[in-house]
Amino acid sequence: MKINFNTSSNIETMHLGERLAYILPLGSTICLKGDLGAGKTTLVKGVAKGLNINETVISPTFNIMKLYLKGKIPLVHIDAYRLLDNDADIGLDEYIGIDNGITMIEWPDYINKLIPKDAINITITNKKDDERLIEIESDNKDFIDEVNKL
Repeated sequence: MKINFNTSSNIETMHLGERLAYILPLGSTICLKGDLGAGKTTLVKGVAKGLNINETVISPTFNIMKLYLKGKIPLVHIDAYRLLDNDADIGLDEYIGIDNGITMIEWPDYINKLIPKDAINITITNKKDDERLIEIESDNKDFIDEVNKL
């Protein structure tokens, strides 16, 4: 099941992320797909805000993973872009889908074998300027019902 949203600014994209934070099931893994600059990290910033995380959220491209613990629940932010064609076991499987938090993964296709089957997929397409099409897809009917109320 898929739901589409259109945003026309970074603020609207962050606000959508903030609203998603309130309905994401504990233990969720969210796969963020989209071109460079599409707004994946902007959406993560919004989720972090919704989780009362006051730390500055930046893309963990060079770190691979950032862990935010000072909020309602832990937020794991993974950027797998640099892991393309890398079979090294660096322990990401211990953080993906953590029971007591939320995991958000940019470039999930680069670590496909680690992605849970019940992951929520969010595809962000930059239409022009700051306008984005944000597609949220999940097999979890209860979650999609909540997304419909946003």
